Amino acid sequence: MEFDNSFEVPLPPDRAWPILLDVAGIAPCMPGAELTEITDARNYKGKISVRLGPVSLAFAGKVQLDDVDDESRSARVTAQGSDAKGRGSANAAATFKVEPKDGGSIVLIHTDLMLSGAVAQYGRGVGMIQATAAQIIGQFAANLRARLAQPSPPASSTAASSEPDTVGALPPAAKPISGLSVMTRALLGRRPKP
Repeated sequence: MEFDNSFEVPLPPDRAWPILLDVAGIAPCMPGAELTEITDARNYKGKISVRLGPVSLAFAGKVQLDDVDDESRSARVTAQGSDAKGRGSANAAATFKVEPKDGGSIVLIHTDLMLSGAVAQYGRGVGMIQATAAQIIGQFAANLRARLAQPSPPASSTAASSEPDTVGALPPAAKPISGLSVMTRALLGRRPKP
């Protein structure tokens, strides 16, 4: 299945672009994601946890950053992982591009996701997958904006460590997103405030 998402960053593209390429630095902003190994500047191993309805899924696998074009500020991220309980796997390819918008930047993301095994059945509702993805991107953007607002943001583990596979220097995981909470938050968000 393919879907598109976007989010805004309060920095111009020339400043937002290097931050978005620092995978280890922004990993803590991604809900449910945890880096477990930095193989090199473009290859990572990690885990991601997500809930789709009543089912909790935890994928472990590899992420690769490639087709990086600094001139057009675009790149491609590929990820593949298997569910820890053997219920299937996921393969994703996402292209992202940073463009100027209102004195800041907008990041446009196009994702092609393939689920196999039992997890494909959990994800049959394309609407639920898209809503969960939108919530993850929304929370990532909010976390990233909060991180950028810090007076002195912490250095990423790639800058802090000369050993690319030092697991001890990796950032902590962000709290996972629940697919079930997507509907709840949407409904609560529409309620008038007292």
